[in-house]
Amino acid sequence: MTGLSGIATIPFVKASACGNDFLLIEGALAPPDRGGFTRRICDRHEGVGADGVEWMFPDASADVEIRLLNADGSEAEISGNGTRSVAAYICQEQGKEKITIRTGAGVKTCTLTARRDQEYEFEMEMGKAGVEKEITIKLGAREVRGRPVSLGNPHFVIFVTEFGENWQAQAAEIQRSAEFKQGVNVEVVVAEGVHDLQARFFERGVGETRSSGTGSCAAAMAAIASGKAESPVRVEAPGGAQVVRSEGQRVFLRGAARMVCRGEFFL
Repeated sequence: MTGLSGIATIPFVKASACGNDFLLIEGALAPPDRGGFTRRICDRHEGVGADGVEWMFPDASADVEIRLLNADGSEAEISGNGTRSVAAYICQEQGKEKITIRTGAGVKTCTLTARRDQEYEFEMEMGKAGVEKEITIKLGAREVRGRPVSLGNPHFVIFVTEFGENWQAQAAEIQRSAEFKQGVNVEVVVAEGVHDLQARFFERGVGETRSSGTGSCAAAMAAIASGKAESPVRVEAPGGAQVVRSEGQRVFLRGAARMVCRGEFFL
């Protein structure tokens, strides 16, 4: 596309799910260096600013296929909040209330549960969570215990009694551990009650985020497996709360997504 004075532009829509913000862009418009462009447009000073870009493509058997690139240009399998943001966009544009989205972790179905103005609430079936036994990670002279969890992307859940001042630095150190060859999303969690968790998130390719959909699921399922919580679990983060429930091995995530703005980015 061309914008002011014939300058080439790429249109985008911005959405936020519990403070986890994403840019939604048609995949056909992607420049050859999609990773480099993603880094530029996600920059919070020189670009639009976001935790990542959900590139959207047509799909023969789902409403849309999405490919998530993190703010640093790296590719990720799935973001629960990013997927929900895309569902909100499709609901707004097409009026659909049950939306199927093909992600790098399989097809996810988002069902609209509430709507108010530009805010949409969906419950999404996340599939099965693979919760492993607690392991110990060596960080120099220190050790950290936590549970690896997979929701189509890798997580490491650490339970603490309170959030330390240096939790971000520790999370970054864990991400560099040789234990996680594909990298890892780190959740630091305080169990406040049988149905309530407080969580902080440090994600691959982004760093600290105000929320995380798959991270909330990982925190909840690790807490259930550890006997610290029971379904349903409310996971509170700086960006807001999400609710995780389980039916057998199936995991469901409920939370809001809000349409923020649309615009054009100069190439």
